[in-house]
Order: sequence, then structure tokens, then C-alpha cells
Amino acid sequence: MKIEDFAPGSFQQQFQYRSFLPVLINQEWTWDTPAIHQLLAEAARHLGELNGLSHIVPDVDHFIHMHVIKEAHTSSRIEGTRTEMEEALEEDPFAIDPEKRNDWREVRNYVEAMNQAVARLDVLPLSNRLLCEAHATLLTGVRGEGKTPGEYRRSQNWIGGASLADAVFIPPHHDEVPALMGDLESFWHNESITVPHLIRLALSHYQFETIHPFLDGNGRIGRLLIALYLVNKGLLHRPCLYVSAHLERHRADYYDALTAVRTRGDLGHWVRFFLVAVNDTARKGVQTFQSIYRLQQEVNLQVQTLGSRASTATRMLDVLYGKPVIRGTEIAARLDLSQPTADRLIRDFVRLGILQEMTGKARNRLFMFSKYFDLFLS
Repeated sequence: MKIEDFAPGSFQQQFQYRSFLPVLINQEWTWDTPAIHQLLAEAARHLGELNGLSHIVPDVDHFIHMHVIKEAHTSSRIEGTRTEMEEALEEDPFAIDPEKRNDWREVRNYVEAMNQAVARLDVLPLSNRLLCEAHATLLTGVRGEGKTPGEYRRSQNWIGGASLADAVFIPPHHDEVPALMGDLESFWHNESITVPHLIRLALSHYQFETIHPFLDGNGRIGRLLIALYLVNKGLLHRPCLYVSAHLERHRADYYDALTAVRTRGDLGHWVRFFLVAVNDTARKGVQTFQSIYRLQQEVNLQVQTLGSRASTATRMLDVLYGKPVIRGTEIAARLDLSQPTADRLIRDFVRLGILQEMTGKARNRLFMFSKYFDLFLS
């Protein structure tokens, strides 16, 4: 199938509405558009640079954790949650404003679903089973928990509007979902075709969002699919590329590009949009890793000025890389220090400009490793 000649599918008459049935995608794909060749080469190059840095940056898992938190926060914001990044880092629900606790729990579920799914890739390839497991975790104890978590839908859903009668888009009938998702899984692992992975991934994300196989959580699982594919296929050693920030900044263009495929068959436009998203995200990821490495060198030199406390200060830095917004009591507990000893170390870090106090309180103070935290906000 040539991308330029793509026929996206057909509308099927159901009872009082028409659902969209996409064509199967597990086949050979070619294209003539020079821009796709160029964008594919650029995205692959920046993705390779990002993967290389993930191998050499010291203690990279701390930084991957921050990438996961950022992705969970941003991906959930696309779906309407209003949790701030510093709140997303919080692990204690009672530290969150009760009015924000449900949104916070959705973000934390996304973090858990992502971590579990990436870990499962060691024993289970990217598959429908893996996506369903992640979906079950995503909807545990939050809005949508009554919408068959971990199972593909057995009823009709829709996108936009208040009902099927005024929906913006109606995905395929639920009876079609198993075959469509089976075709998609086969496409991920079909070694008899020579389609580059980033093209397969662009087509897979479009197809997943068009099938909309779950009653809720499709957007988040569809974006998680991108990271899982890259790790499963060895394009990334660690899950350090997440496109949600790019998609949030270009949300209208994102939805328009998906719609253009379904309504006009303009698959080339979608593929170009997706490759730009990967390229932009990978390039910024490279810059973030480079900035982290420079910051590591800077603060390591600073803590060496603390003399006999330098060893404990280095351990404290290790904690801050995993949780750059933290209470003084947490620092004492994590380092197994008395509170007075931890407080002296905190004062050293504030004096050196590594930590900033955020609350202005005398007790239960909150501190931020701002130079590091800010690297994940852009």
C-alpha cells in the first residue's frame, strides 16, 4: 500500500448511527513523498543520539523516573486533569489537597501503569495482553473504573459530543475490535515486511486511536504505546521519549491530522506530523540529558566543598535526582539521619543555591532542587 494512495476505510450503518471501520494495516507500506524520507532520517538520528546518551549518563534511572513523571503529568493533562508537576511527584495522597486528589491519583496510576508495562517487556512482548494489563492499572480506583478496566469494549463508544447522535467521531462497532486489534498486533511483529519502525509506529498510533478499543483511557494508552514500541523494538534502551508534551502544545493540529486521515485519507500528513513530533521530542530529550550531565558536574563540585559532610551530601543529591521536590522530614528518613543533622545539610544546600525553600514556613517546609526540576518543564 502506498501512503499517498491510502483509502482509510468506510462508514458502517448501525442502529441510528454510522460507525467508522478502518482498513487493516498489517501489510507492506511504501511512499514517494521526499519529505517523509527526510523527516524519517532526522527523527531516527535524534532518536539514536537520545538512546546513546541514555547509556552513558550516570544514574540514568533517576532521570528516566522524572521523564515518566513528566509524561504521566502531561498525558493526563491532555485528558483534563489539573495536577501540577510538583504534585505529580508527591507519593503521599494525604499531602495533596482533597479537591485535587482524584486527579493526582489518575496521574500516579499512569506512572504505575507505565513502569509496570516497561518492566513486563522483559518477559512479554508488546501485545494486546500488555496493553490490557496497563489499562487495568490505569483505571484502578479512579474515574472510569466502572468501564471494564483491562478489557476491550463490548459496547459502542464515541469521541466528542454528548451522545452518539452528535458525536464528532464514532469508532468501529465493538464486534470489530478483536479482529482490528489482532491485525494491529500482527503488524508490530511482522518480519516479512520492510517498513521502518517509526513508520510502523506512526501508523500504529493512528490505528489505535481510530479503533479506540477501550471505553475510557484510549488517549493515555495510545501515547504509552509509543514508548513501549520503541523499547520493545530496541530503538531505545530506556523509556526516555514521550511525545505528550509536543502533542499538548499542538493539540488542535494533532486532532486535525488524525481526522484528515479518517475523512480524506491524508495519511501522508499524519505521518509527517508524527515524525516531526518524534524528532522534536528526541532533540529536546538530547538537550535535557546534556543539561543534566552539566548540572551533575556543577553540583558535584559544590558538595565537595562541604568537607566531612560531602559523602552524605552526595547521597542527598542522589535522593534529589529522584525527587526534586521534598520535605525536610523525608530527607532525614531517606538518608537515615536525625532531623537536626538533616536540617544542617539542608541549610548547606540552601546556602549553595542547590535547594530553595518553597513554603516560607518554620515547620513542615518543602524544598525544591529548582535547577534540576526546571529541566523537565520545557
